[in-house]
Amino acid sequence: MADEPASPSPSQSAAPLGSSVIPIVNKLQDIFAQLGSQSTIDLPQVAVVGSQSSGKSSVLEALVGRDFLPRGSDICTRRPLVLQLVQTKRKGDGIEEEWGEFLHRPDMRFYDFSEIRREIEAVTAKEAGDNKGVSDKQIRLKIFSPNVLDMTLVDLPGITKVPVGDQPTDIESRIRTMIMSYIKKPSCLILAVTAANADLANSDALQIAGIADPDGYRTIGIITKLDIMDRGTDARNLLLGKVIPLRLGYVGVVNRSQEDINLNRTIKDALAAEERFFRSHPVYNSLADRCGIPQLAKKLNHILVQHIKGILPVLKSRISDALVSVAKEHASYGEITESKAGQGALLLNIFSKYGKAFSSMLEGENEETSTTQLSGLARIKYVFQSIFVKSLEGVDPCEDLTDDDIRTAIRNACGSNAALFVPVIPFEVLVRRQIARLLYPSLQCARFIYDELLKISHRCLANELQRFPILKKRMDEVIGNFLRDGLEPSETMIGHLIEMEMDYINTSHPNFIGGTNAVEVAEQQVKTSKLNPAISRPKVSIFLRTMGCSLSLLVIL
Repeated sequence: MADEPASPSPSQSAAPLGSSVIPIVNKLQDIFAQLGSQSTIDLPQVAVVGSQSSGKSSVLEALVGRDFLPRGSDICTRRPLVLQLVQTKRKGDGIEEEWGEFLHRPDMRFYDFSEIRREIEAVTAKEAGDNKGVSDKQIRLKIFSPNVLDMTLVDLPGITKVPVGDQPTDIESRIRTMIMSYIKKPSCLILAVTAANADLANSDALQIAGIADPDGYRTIGIITKLDIMDRGTDARNLLLGKVIPLRLGYVGVVNRSQEDINLNRTIKDALAAEERFFRSHPVYNSLADRCGIPQLAKKLNHILVQHIKGILPVLKSRISDALVSVAKEHASYGEITESKAGQGALLLNIFSKYGKAFSSMLEGENEETSTTQLSGLARIKYVFQSIFVKSLEGVDPCEDLTDDDIRTAIRNACGSNAALFVPVIPFEVLVRRQIARLLYPSLQCARFIYDELLKISHRCLANELQRFPILKKRMDEVIGNFLRDGLEPSETMIGHLIEMEMDYINTSHPNFIGGTNAVEVAEQQVKTSKLNPAISRPKVSIFLRTMGCSLSLLVIL
């Protein structure tokens, strides 16, 4: 009996359809990964979703043809793993060179795939802890091999129901949110992995994929573990899309069992056994075009290429717009200079631009003038004419001043003698106390002006300073200290002005009621009191009115 031919690897089963566009997208993925959150362009990729222990890791390892992912009974994928498969050429001597590279360790190649597994476990533990915690920070890994087809896959944490270890009580919600952040993007294809021995109608992967892709244009269904279904049952209707239809269809695969892994059975042997299973099975032998890892690799590669071609015009337009914007920003920074004289001239130019920008914002001549809120001198004018004036007008001259306070002050000034009129000394004592109440709104006004000037200084820092973060920080500190140094003497001066008003009470002012005028007012109030019994202490009313008129005059001045 002749030896049975070995199962072809994915790359041998079909020519690499994405020999041009996918490597370009992979390079863009690396560039945008270094930008982090600054990148706003979503590139095409395939996100792998499924429940815990649905067979996601086995599918990915079969696509690569090597064991390299962490395994265990509990959650293993605890950080998103962005896996780029790069097809290399075979050497003339038939030697197949395969290796992996991590983005966080670009200077090192991993030829031992067990080392790749340990590196994934180490960086996962570093970020997410050693006790089953999860993190949304990506791990980026490239696999170079002649046995793979070009594509980008994202292995996401499996959907779990019950928290274990250090996982929070809302672990299911967090993982679903993390998965949705990837698959909701129109540029992302969804690989929904479901075990054949589970109810497809209750599949977590298909459910969350249906939320992100309700029309099913971006979802590919993967049915795993077809060989362990109950006897008398099969997944033919599932694979044909008669249960839950998907526009991109389903692919059935057979995973390595835990026993195979414990016995160190190679993936190459597992692929050969998978091929024998489908070829000999009476139900699946007619579905060879949608079963097996090689068929899955071809399908994924083909769909990804077509997907890239479909969104390429929009992607090209967005990248072009971003390039124009970045080029414009880069040009605004000016040329790099190495000489001391050139550096000095650059600094003077930055300081000059800052001064002009500050003046423009004060005068309202800036191109970015706001239409929603006041700023610059307009804001300062509003503070003086509206906020400060209203604060002064809100000060009641007679607030917190009782008849007992007035009576006690008069008696202390007269000693054992009775007072016919209000003495000047108690009047000045009480008025000084009320004038002091003008200090707080005056200091508050100064603080508002300081805040506005500080806000302007933050907004008018020149664009060139983006190149020099240390200089920007230092300028910010110096300007802040300068304004703060000006605030302190301003507050001191305000305090002196209030003290000056307290030191001299102008009782000879025409608005001040004293002498014979006070007698006339008292007589008038006595007459009025006969009609209105509520007015029973004319001297107190005279004093209040006198003090009120004086303080009102002070507020006006």
